[in-house]
Amino acid sequence: MRILAVLACVTGVLIQSAHAENPKSGVIKVGVLTDMAGPLADWSGRGSLNAAALAVEDYEKSGGRYKVEVVSADHQNKPDIATNIARKWISDEGVNVIVDVPNSGVALAVNEVTRGSKAALLASAATNVDLIGKACSPNTVMWTTDSWALSNTAAKVVVGSGKKKWFFLTTDFAGGIGLEKGASAAVSAAGGEVIGRVRFPFDTMDFASYLLQAQGSGAQAIGLAVAGAQLLNVLKQADEFGLGRGDQKLVGLAVFLTDVRAIGLKATQGMQLASAYYWDLNDDTRAFARRFAARTNGKYPTQMQAGAYASLLHYLKAADASASLDGQEMVRKMKELPTDDPAFGKATIRQDGRTMVDQFLFEVKSPAESKGEWDLYKLVKRVPAMEVYLPLGEGGCAMTVGAK
Repeated sequence: MRILAVLACVTGVLIQSAHAENPKSGVIKVGVLTDMAGPLADWSGRGSLNAAALAVEDYEKSGGRYKVEVVSADHQNKPDIATNIARKWISDEGVNVIVDVPNSGVALAVNEVTRGSKAALLASAATNVDLIGKACSPNTVMWTTDSWALSNTAAKVVVGSGKKKWFFLTTDFAGGIGLEKGASAAVSAAGGEVIGRVRFPFDTMDFASYLLQAQGSGAQAIGLAVAGAQLLNVLKQADEFGLGRGDQKLVGLAVFLTDVRAIGLKATQGMQLASAYYWDLNDDTRAFARRFAARTNGKYPTQMQAGAYASLLHYLKAADASASLDGQEMVRKMKELPTDDPAFGKATIRQDGRTMVDQFLFEVKSPAESKGEWDLYKLVKRVPAMEVYLPLGEGGCAMTVGAK
């Protein structure tokens, strides 16, 4: 049976304490639920599993009082498979916390499984803002970034730089439309104007007519509410048309480090994008990236993989300070304690479960500027978390009624 097969623990990732001299008070079981072979595998996948291993390693080096075991499964980007795995983990396997969960539809489904259960959910690779809005749960913490923050950071900084006229190229499905709507609102709030948009089906591969519309629109910024395989084709065809050069700026609303590396600097140079993490920000992020790369055949961490590390590390720290490993109690303790880790630095977690890490706008380097395989971005601006996340109380989260 396939579900049973994917429940198998990945070889080498069962982790137990080596500190025999420090008596342990029990076992914490971590489930990394991810996409191992599908379209989101490069963002999270085995990289997130390795990030979780690093978090456990750091926790044990600090003398943590629990033994920790990590299991993993491939949800195959199917909510029904993911919920079956999550239920089995919680009821039969004693999993205390589920981590990662790329694919927002899957994350929302698992969010309902963990709601009111014995387990916590650390949604470090999902971006649907409903997880801290109408679907918020006392068992869930949302780490890294979300669709609102990605769109708002990009729009706020790009409009502030003087590029006020926007045109959107959008995949016609919930994720793309959500990115476009969030960015459109942010553009207007920052004093900009949306002068046009085109939406195309999910299976579109020829973007010539849409790119020509954007190029001829007079827009100063072209917002790309596109992801995955479509993003690759959009950017390669945009490069052929010369779109994004000169006065027009391409702005990726859902672009990640592995996308830029896969597509190449020639087609992506000059594009701007938002991210909560980049390996070359400071000494701590560089040190973390080197440790991660040593486990992943030289691959550097994405923001989602860094989020898996940071969220699990904070959970384990909270476990040492908590009287119970119950899901809601653990999330309450995580919110009570300030966060601090080498990937994101110091932060706090709001009532709705949103971790308030700063966001950054980056510009993709040209081939001539890059000094190595992963030297892909240059920093444009750091944006404080308070300026870019969905304001507390405006997402419809029942836990924030009356909050300001």
